[in-house]
Amino acid sequence: MKKSAFLIAPALALGALALSTSPALAADTTTYQANLAAINGSNASGTVMITLNGDQATVTEKVSGLAATFSGKPYPHVQHIHIGAKGTCPDMSADTDKDGVISTTEGAPSYGPIGTTLSTSGDTSPAAGTDLTLAGMGASYTYQRTFALDAKTSASLKAGTAVVVVHGLDPATLSEAAQKAPSDLVPSLPLAATSPALCGTLTAMPAGAPGTGITTPATPAGPDLGLLAVGGGLVLAAGGAYAVRRRMTVKA
Repeated sequence: MKKSAFLIAPALALGALALSTSPALAADTTTYQANLAAINGSNASGTVMITLNGDQATVTEKVSGLAATFSGKPYPHVQHIHIGAKGTCPDMSADTDKDGVISTTEGAPSYGPIGTTLSTSGDTSPAAGTDLTLAGMGASYTYQRTFALDAKTSASLKAGTAVVVVHGLDPATLSEAAQKAPSDLVPSLPLAATSPALCGTLTAMPAGAPGTGITTPATPAGPDLGLLAVGGGLVLAAGGAYAVRRRMTVKA
């Protein structure tokens, strides 16, 4: 019995070490994705993916078909993660003043206030929400940035109520009344500059889904872990691996 215990103890230690360094323990990493659909007749499209690891968010986005120029320069498209409302994109019934444009505030009951600004540098708080110098530029662009995500936006992601909205319309596509109207956010700008052009609700992708970088082992902890343990040690190691895999499935 003493000899058996002597053999099992190192096996258990090795099994625990293998579990602690296994890729399966990347359970705290979750990827969210949204297809960005045109709103307000923008005819634009895009995709966005957010990989959240702890409080670190890596955002990758690609958009095309947006308004190309503004006052003779590349059009600045401010963009945000909106949070805390219905987690949906509004339809034209949200246009309460009937000018043919869903303004940012008219869309707010659907997607909520700004949680995080997807700025190209510096501040990512709501305070940077209308800073045109930090916006994506032109008709098409690719955005990638890693930054610390605040707790409220993270909670909204996990609750399924986080929505990415890209702003900025071509004034020529709007009604005459809307072309003359000031922005509901920054009155010194035209309504077109801050009104939504693209919108998409972020949803969590399942573990192991293509492109997420999240994988789940085909067998608990792999065959090598079983070779490290003896007797009861094998059962404990395999059970631990199962628990890790089950936790990943629940979190996903």
